[in-house]
Amino acid sequence: MLHAFHAKNESMDLRALRVFVEVVKLGGFTAASRSVHLTQPSISRVIKQLEDDLGHRLLTRDHREVTLTDAGNILYTHALTLLGESARLRTALSDMADLEKGELRLGIPPLGGTMFVPLIKRFKSRYPGIELHLHELASKPTELALTNAELDLGTLLLPVDPSRFNSVPLSRDRLMLVTQLESSWSQRKQVKLDELREESFILFPDGYGLNDLIHTACQAAGFTPLVAGRSSHTQLITGLVDSGMGVALLPMSVVHDATNVAVIELTSPSIAWHIGLAWLQGTYLSHAAKAMLQMVKQHPLPSARPRRG
Repeated sequence: MLHAFHAKNESMDLRALRVFVEVVKLGGFTAASRSVHLTQPSISRVIKQLEDDLGHRLLTRDHREVTLTDAGNILYTHALTLLGESARLRTALSDMADLEKGELRLGIPPLGGTMFVPLIKRFKSRYPGIELHLHELASKPTELALTNAELDLGTLLLPVDPSRFNSVPLSRDRLMLVTQLESSWSQRKQVKLDELREESFILFPDGYGLNDLIHTACQAAGFTPLVAGRSSHTQLITGLVDSGMGVALLPMSVVHDATNVAVIELTSPSIAWHIGLAWLQGTYLSHAAKAMLQMVKQHPLPSARPRRG
């Protein structure tokens, strides 16, 4: 009975840590209650029990916002590690079965996510019992999710940091200038990056590695891009370009079929957009993850191709 009691308490502790992490991540009890499917009073009791058990106040609440105390910050860091290890343990144990069932948590970029449809369709056709959990995430949130064992595999810009991640190539692409059909640029076959120094740019939200590529290239060309707006949705970006709000730099594979905007080759420099499927260095890979990696090696995503017409 003593061993059973300890096992039950450990399970309860992990659930309490998960509730605590969700409260911190989502910034409050209300949002966390929807995420963990508990009422707000229940969440309050879980947090109070954690504070009583640890002998420290973990959170302060002010106008429905929560702030970590010093003790809470320490717990949050360790809780992420413990929950990550728990997820990896469950994956390893469930993976003792074969590929007839299981799950794969895959991070794909919001920009160009439709490129993954053929790969996903092929994977589901070969492994119908594997449940795919698809998460649309930018590069930096993907890195964090991989580190916290919230994803098995995620899409990152290449090259990855080899001290943290392994990867296999997914697609080789390059950025194109996207502008109004009526603009003077639309009559050109090629445009040098430094010619765009007076243009307003539609970029991406914080966390997108593509922003870093564009900023680095513009700085090397001698200017800082003037930001007119930000979006992670391709159709909205091209719509804003069409409206005259600014220009954009987008991967060819994303805009090669666009009809409402002009797409022109960008030179001096040509900005590469190479992406790969990555996983955390030293982490356990499930059979499902290994199967996906093998499929990517055999059937990589289409690389950049010329515009039609």
